[in-house]
Amino acid sequence: MLKRHLSVANVLSCIALFVALAGTAYAAGKLGPGQVKAVNIANQAVTNAKIKTQAVTSGKIKNGGINGADIAPGAVINSKIANGAVTGAKIGKKAVATTALANEAVTAAKLDSEAVTGGKLATSLYYQLVKNVTYVNSASVENAEQNKTATANCPSGKEAIAGGVRLSGELANVAVTGSSPSSSGASRTGWSGFAHETGAGPYGDWSIIAFAVCAEL
Repeated sequence: MLKRHLSVANVLSCIALFVALAGTAYAAGKLGPGQVKAVNIANQAVTNAKIKTQAVTSGKIKNGGINGADIAPGAVINSKIANGAVTGAKIGKKAVATTALANEAVTAAKLDSEAVTGGKLATSLYYQLVKNVTYVNSASVENAEQNKTATANCPSGKEAIAGGVRLSGELANVAVTGSSPSSSGASRTGWSGFAHETGAGPYGDWSIIAFAVCAEL
């Protein structure tokens, strides 16, 4: 036959149950900053959608920690990378394949200073930078005049990208005094050379020849 009243034991057990349940609910809703540790997160629980844009900075990535197998095709987009975050030490050898990069993901801001060396440039790019190369030269008269100048002018539409001078004739007492691009405004229109006789003489006949390497820029 059932008792019509609760015993002390019944009351205490019910109170204990309510306190335990209430404590669990309170703890779940009141987690403070930093209370969720690595051991509390299940493997693969942090997906791409859970990561805030630009939340992963350089300091969050272990050196050499990212390799090709960790990057899904097209997963690394521009907005996910903080400026300057990807340094050489953060990337394993040959880790970033073409399929891992989204179109236009690598902008100027993403490249470290002097990251692009000459070996990274295709030969076709050099052809685009320097087109229609022309070699021109010009010589002064050959005589015993004390000072001489010669200027090799580039054809119209081209600029000097290199140049120099040389001497010809009786050169025992002759020296080059200058060799530099000649210009008109911001354009290098050619190359000029300067020379003069030295010592007490007598002087023979000599000349100066200037040459320029010109191209469309």
